[in-house]
Amino acid sequence: MKIPRSKFIAVVAAVLLATSLAVAAPKPQKAAAPNVPAFPGTLVNARYVYVTSYDGDQFDIHLLSEDRQAIAAVQDALQKWGKWTLVYQPGQADVVLMVTSRPTEDVLAVYDAHGWPGNSQYLWRMMGRNGLQTGETPMVTSLEKAFALATAAK
Repeated sequence: MKIPRSKFIAVVAAVLLATSLAVAAPKPQKAAAPNVPAFPGTLVNARYVYVTSYDGDQFDIHLLSEDRQAIAAVQDALQKWGKWTLVYQPGQADVVLMVTSRPTEDVLAVYDAHGWPGNSQYLWRMMGRNGLQTGETPMVTSLEKAFALATAAK
């Protein structure tokens, strides 16, 4: 049985196209750990960070003390890490970290400051118990690991 030349060329072209697309496809970014989401590559060049709570900034008199302590703990951990410079006005930031600390769950979320707060969706988030305690901030450690993996893949 003889295959027509036009069909043979079409099959070879399709195979070559599929192979080149598979090779050119971007490699998926690995998570820093099994339960740590990948950090967005769009924020790896950020320099300035603003830390606040979903219920208000650290100077809001109505802010719960747990959230105020979480803001301070995250700020302290970020200063020790040294990758970002803390700012105290959101307009000066490249990245906004929002925290909430409750007895049942803590939240640490990363936002692009240029779209925040109006039309912004978090770009990275961790949730869990006891993740933002003074002296030990495992959620910030997870953020550092995800950031390191994102910059290594760059």
